[in-house]
Amino acid sequence: MEGGKLSDPPSDTSSTLKNHKRTHECSECGKSFARQSVLLSHRKVHVGSESSEGLEGEKFFSGKNPEDLRSPPKLRPYKCEECDLCFGQKSSLLIHQKIHTGEKPYQCLECGKNFRQKTHLRNHERIHTGEKPYKCWECGKSFSQNASLWVHEKIHAGIKSYKCFECGKSFTLSSSLRSHEKKHRGEKNEKCLECGKCFTWKSSLVQHQRLHTGERPYECLECEKRFMFSYELQRHQKWHKKELSYKCGESFISPGEFQIHQRIHTGEKPFKCGDCGKCFSRKHNLGSHQRLHTGEKPYRCLECGKCFAQKGALWEHHKIHTGEKPYPCFECGRFYRTLSILRNHIKVHTGEKNYKCLDCGRTFANPFSLRSHSRIHTREKPHKCSECDKCFSQKNTLVIHQRIHTGEKPYKCSDCGKCFAHYSTLYRHTRNHTGERPYKCAECEKTFHCPSQLKIHQKVHSRDKSFQL
Repeated sequence: MEGGKLSDPPSDTSSTLKNHKRTHECSECGKSFARQSVLLSHRKVHVGSESSEGLEGEKFFSGKNPEDLRSPPKLRPYKCEECDLCFGQKSSLLIHQKIHTGEKPYQCLECGKNFRQKTHLRNHERIHTGEKPYKCWECGKSFSQNASLWVHEKIHAGIKSYKCFECGKSFTLSSSLRSHEKKHRGEKNEKCLECGKCFTWKSSLVQHQRLHTGERPYECLECEKRFMFSYELQRHQKWHKKELSYKCGESFISPGEFQIHQRIHTGEKPFKCGDCGKCFSRKHNLGSHQRLHTGEKPYRCLECGKCFAQKGALWEHHKIHTGEKPYPCFECGRFYRTLSILRNHIKVHTGEKNYKCLDCGRTFANPFSLRSHSRIHTREKPHKCSECDKCFSQKNTLVIHQRIHTGEKPYKCSDCGKCFAHYSTLYRHTRNHTGERPYKCAECEKTFHCPSQLKIHQKVHSRDKSFQL
């Protein structure tokens, strides 16, 4: 249900900046307005009325005698035969009849869109020209249409003409009231086709869909970093402006972020998982963790259809398709997709192996390698293929195996478009384009693209040695 509308925007679309002088003053607070209609609406703030009732004597209030401004009711002799609506002028009737005939004689030369009235065409053309002749005298903001300025001026006047009858909250725009009323009705008509989640507002759905697509439309002009949401960009820009007021070794933008950071020192973890009892310092970390129990994977790659439980995992996965490897090893010059893979690689150079197998004493650079290795001793193969019942000790080996059944080839060469089932095959293939030949024969120093070619070549030297003997 839409609340009572206090006043309508003026129909005069011909007024320009020159006509907007603050000649209408409120006798209650002394505030001045460029429009008499805005003053009339503003006066209702003092009267405390939420409808036009009770302000009958002030309908034409402008500092003059209202009796002098009243005019007799207008005659409307021109009647529409289709809908019985009446008009005071024949020209108004002719314009109205175009609604029934569908006639739109005025065409925009830029985009070809048609309009019933010439004034509508002129307003539309400002989209292409960028012209904004209607300026707000309060804040200087400009608008392309007079009606848009009138709506904006309500903000300064404190006018909220549309009231929700459920909770009494008032709004400046009728569209804001309609959106608000959906909360009371529990209406969620905007559905995500990817995961089925529903939303009250379309804007919320659009923002949510970026989680699936990975789209980041907001770019920082300082460092070209991109963000998924506008508030993330605004928060990031404060780092460039040095608007950091809360400090604890490092700086924070808001007291909320500072408070969350302090949990590192206090050890406070107020968010508890109801399934396993694990606790977290941040609410979103709990939400991410709970997907391990539910099996929910809301983040889907549009390239290959693979789904992920974590947003960060989807972003990292995208790099497989784009070929992006932003993390370099300064020891050997190789590049890696993720920082965690780079850190594991660096241990090859440092020789760091902190994880030891208790069965054979062998050491490993990371816990994942140790867990995989331990299955050699236990002969555990927990990962089973649903197609052929073959079992594997490692999940990634099962995933690679399943491509035999599905025919999936997720790794695409950015140079020639050829696809591969395994990343290692793609990596070797790219050497055909780059000309890289990293495998060198110790006998004759000849180089090759892959180790198999080197092994075949080395047989030549072994045959030569056997003939010499």
